[in-house]
Parts: sequence; C-alpha cells; structure tokens
Amino acid sequence: MEDGEWVLVRRPAERDFWKPTSMDLADTSTPLKVTFSGPAKHWTDAIPIGNGRLGAMVWGGIASETLQLNEDTLWTGVPGNYTDPKVPAALSEVRKLVDNGEYAEATKAAVKLSDSPSDVYQLLGDIKLEFDDSHIKFTEGTYHRELDLETATARVKYSVGDVEFTREHFVSNPDQVMVTKISGSKPGSLSFTVSLDSKLHHTSQVNGKYQVIMQGSCPGKRIPPRVSANDNPKGIQFAAVLDLQISQAGFVHSLDDKKLKVEGSDWAVLLLVASSSFDGPFTMPSDSKKDPTSESLNALKSIKTLSYSDLYAHHLDDYQNLFHRVSLQLSKSSKSNLKDDAMEMKKVKSYTTKSYFGNSQDDAVSTAERVKSFQTDEDPSFVELLYQYGRYLLISSSRPGTQVSSLQGIWNKDIEPAWDGAPHLNINLQMNYWPSLSCNLKECQEPLFDYISNLSINGSKTAKVNYEASGWVVHQVSDIWAKTSADRGEAVWALWPMGGAWLCTHLWEHYTYTMDKDFLRNKAYPLLEGCTSFLLDWLIEGPGGYLETSPSTSPEHMFVAPDGKPASVSYSSTMDIAIIREVFSGIVSAAEVLGRKNYTLIGKVLEAQTKLPPTKISRDGSVMEWAQDFQDPDVHHRHLSHLFGLFPGHTITVEKTPDLCKAADYTLFKRGMCITMTAW
Repeated sequence: MEDGEWVLVRRPAERDFWKPTSMDLADTSTPLKVTFSGPAKHWTDAIPIGNGRLGAMVWGGIASETLQLNEDTLWTGVPGNYTDPKVPAALSEVRKLVDNGEYAEATKAAVKLSDSPSDVYQLLGDIKLEFDDSHIKFTEGTYHRELDLETATARVKYSVGDVEFTREHFVSNPDQVMVTKISGSKPGSLSFTVSLDSKLHHTSQVNGKYQVIMQGSCPGKRIPPRVSANDNPKGIQFAAVLDLQISQAGFVHSLDDKKLKVEGSDWAVLLLVASSSFDGPFTMPSDSKKDPTSESLNALKSIKTLSYSDLYAHHLDDYQNLFHRVSLQLSKSSKSNLKDDAMEMKKVKSYTTKSYFGNSQDDAVSTAERVKSFQTDEDPSFVELLYQYGRYLLISSSRPGTQVSSLQGIWNKDIEPAWDGAPHLNINLQMNYWPSLSCNLKECQEPLFDYISNLSINGSKTAKVNYEASGWVVHQVSDIWAKTSADRGEAVWALWPMGGAWLCTHLWEHYTYTMDKDFLRNKAYPLLEGCTSFLLDWLIEGPGGYLETSPSTSPEHMFVAPDGKPASVSYSSTMDIAIIREVFSGIVSAAEVLGRKNYTLIGKVLEAQTKLPPTKISRDGSVMEWAQDFQDPDVHHRHLSHLFGLFPGHTITVEKTPDLCKAADYTLFKRGMCITMTAW
C-alpha cells in the first residue's frame, strides 16, 4: 500500500499459488482418484460429473450402461406469489401466545403462517448404452471404475476375452457439452446401441444419420399435489441432442427411428448438449422466447469441428485452472513416518509409469475399502482425497452463470426427489458454499450471490405484505423461482424467517477474503442493507429491555414447554440472535469500509446491537438452545443450530468467550459428537 492506496500486484499463474516446501513430499503424492471395483448398485455409488449446469451420474454398467443426465434449470412450476395478507393477523395471534408462555398453543397457531411448498428439481433423462451379449462374460478381475479428481474425468475399463474396452466421460464447461469416448483395443471390436430416454413427458427421434434429439417439458405444477391436465400451466420446456462420431472402420444405422446402432467400430465419441426455455425466475415459461431445440443444435454446431482431443484440452485447461489452486498433503504421526515413507516410495515407484488407469496399490484398493479401513488406519492420504473431492463437487455444480448448487448439487434421478431437491436455507445451501473461499474457489460463489439478488426481489414483497416490514426476508426452503414465503406444514421446520439473513453473512465473508471493494459496494452492501432493514423491523422489545425475535424456532427441533407439552415456537432462539449479530457486525464493518458509518441505518444497528440478548449457558453446562432453559426431548438431535456463534459465526471464541467455548465443547459431547453421527 502506497499513500493509502492499494497497489496492484500481478497475479501469479494458478498452478503457482501453492508450492510444496519439500520436493520429496510433492513427489510422493497419492493419486487423487475415487475408485470402484465394480459397477454401481445404488445411485450414491455412481460417479457424479458436471460443469456447473449440465451433469451426469456414471454407473459403469458392463453389458448395459445408463448415464443419468441433469440440467440445472429443469424444475416444476412457474413464478409464484409469495405473499399472504392474512399473515399479519396470524402473526399477532402467535406473538400473543408466546408472550403468555403458551408455547404449545403458539406452535399450533403458527401453522397459519405457513405457505405452499417449494417447486421440485427435475431430471433431464438418460443416455442408454446396450452392448452385445459377449460383454456379460467379461474377464473377472479386469473391471475398474474411477473418478480422477485431477482431470474431472470418469473412466471405466474391463476386458472381454483379449479385448480391453474403455470409456471416458467428462462435462466441459467452456464448450458446454458432455463427452463420452468408448473404445476397444482391437480394430472393429466395438458394437453397441445408444438412445435417449426420460421419465418426464418427452419425445425422441433419430435426426439424420448420427443424431438423436429428445424434446420434453417439466410439469407446470409440482407433483404432488396431483393435478389434472387442464389445471397444469405450461412448464419449462427442454431439449437434448446426442451426436455420434465413429471411426472410419465402423458403420451406423437407426433402429425404430429412436436408437442408433454402431457396428464394427474402433471407437465412438458421444456428444450430449442440452438446453431449456427457462428465462429467469420472473418470466413465465409460456412467455419465454427461448427455443431449447434450436439452442442445443446451435451449441452442437459450434463444437462440431473440434476433435475429442480439442474438447478434452479445453476441459482440462478450464477445470485445472480452478482445481490446481490448492494442494493438501498431510503426514502421519512421527512414530510411523519412517515406516510409512518407505512404503509410500514403493507406491510411488509403481505409479510413475501409470497410464490413465494406474496400477498403483491405491488403485487396487477401492475407495469403499479405504473408508472401512480408516476406522483402524487413519490414512492421511484419504483425508486429502476427501478434501479435494469436496472441492471437485463444488466446481462441478456451481460456475458463473449457472443456477445455485441445490440440495444434491446438480444431480438428481427422481421426479419426486427427497426434500424436493430444493435449496434449504437453514444450513444445506450454506454448507454447499463453505468450501468456496477457504478452498480458493471464489468464482464458484457467483451463482449464490445471483440467487440472493433474486430472493431479495421476491423477499421484499413477502416482508411488506406478510410482516408489514421493510427490507427483504426469506424462509427455510426455496426453489428456482426464488420462493421467499414460509414452507408448508408444521412450524418446527416451516417457520424460520432467518434464511436470507444467514445467506447475507456470505456476502461480507466474500469481501473479507477478496477485499473486492466494487463487489462490496455494488453487490453486497445493497443486499445487506435490505436484510438489515427487515431484521430491525422484525425485532421487538421484550419485557427485560432486550430485543426479541418472536415467534422463533431452532431449526427442526422441538422442546418441552414448562407445562410439559411439546412445542417448537418460543422467542429469541440462540441461532436467531447469533445470525442477527453476524449480519449487524457485517453491515457496520461494510459501512466503515465504504465511508457510510454515519448513515441513519447504521446508527439504528449500533443501538440495536447493545440490546441483543447474550448467549446463555444452561444448567447442565451446555450452550442454551432457546431463550429459556427448556427440556430437550432429543439431546442427540442432528442439528447444532445453537453453535452458530462458534461456526460459521464469530461471536464464540477462545480469547473472548472461554466459558462459552467450554459450554460448546460440552454441547458437542451431549449431542453425541463423541460417537458417530450426521450433524449440522
């Protein structure tokens, strides 16, 4: 910095961001591969690949293979109205019951604050590959399936007699195409049929000699509730085009005008492009001017002259520009280092001459086996693999210009997926993006910020009508249409107007990592300002002089009220106040950076900060989850909402709040973190 101004420093090449201090360590890296010894038996065993928008799950079947396809704009529904003028009266009723300590009754009454469910993420369809019967008799022990994290490529290999068959799959971001190459080790050994199919309403047909086109539509209303055909508005339309290329030795013909049959080829390359009519969350599909079929054919035309090697090179350059920014290498305890180093060098020597399909010891051991053995052998290279797999998933499911990474990223196999496949804002969506900054993938956050901007538009209407408040609000679950009202159903999950506030903490955190003042001024601050305005209006003064949130829940968790009745609704849950502290702290800091600390809004925030209730410690020594020390009927509950101040928040620290840190430690023990559990 010179004279108070930042000096621009030339950006180093991405691969130079990290250099190992020891070349010995660098040379003994274990291959970053997720490996399998057989085809997938369950969807969760298939390999996810994607470019942020277009994705697939690779099962690795032998005689037949299904590549399950997704495109991130395929959702049920149309833009909605997320306001309800009846909510203010219901809100007054619930608040009165809370003030009277009638928490069970408030919980029942709070259902009146609920709205309709979100819409549902859909699938695109399947590429179906059928090989001849000889593949059923593949040679045992030759099968290998892997995801190479270094190249974002899924591979399958097996032998039938003396012929080795290989498949490679990747999804290119720069060329917006899914690419599959299938080959046999002997000339003319490759024969198969290929087709497109979908669980959605669709048609498919052969187009010319080397293409299959599939066209279809998403339901205009979610299922369930079931709807009749004449009560179903036009939904999002889609198209997918499959293009086939083969070696000169083979030939292709069509079957039933729906399938392409390849015979006697050396190799084949499949190109899959897809598009939809989605034109933003505020445009009805019936008003969209986008033509998915034309867009798909044009996308294919733009890459038609590119070879497989060209496409792969473009893909690698783009992907590795992100992936190679971070390396992680861990070591075992000093007692085992000498023995492990010797074993590691043997592994490396066997790996240095590897082809795409390595023959190292790590390749011979499937990832599933490594998971099991980790219970007795805490292999640090497996931790490295898990860390990089998380980065891979974010790169593959969220890129600039795509939709936000949803509940399962971009991958989904069902018409009615679990929890609608929708972004859940009471932790799931936020967790998807936790790796973006600390793992040096800041660009992958852009869809999140675009999504928050859309939510703020609908959320301002919800805040005004439902809560008679300024600013904007979002609840627990949303969808591609930027739904901002409460979910359907019980208050224990539906009543949670803190979703937007939690998302806003990502805005300030992005600035603290990047120091991008333009981002802070033009994107982050306006969103923080609107969110803060709502929070100031949402807070009400309680009898003790503290500001309260009412009604309030701790996400998806019940308590036992003083009268012995089960309830979820009270006031000022620990998580509510912790999130508000983070937002208030963020906007005050942002105002200082931007020279806006004298703004009226900031004065209100500074005053409100002094009136927020403190985080309390319960009688048993854990962090209190609610404003009162209610009995917890499920001490092993999967959520850790009341530890928000510890993480991802910043208000519980060893230096400033040692007593709360001790209480947080006991809270984890109480929840059962000392054993084994899935928790948020």
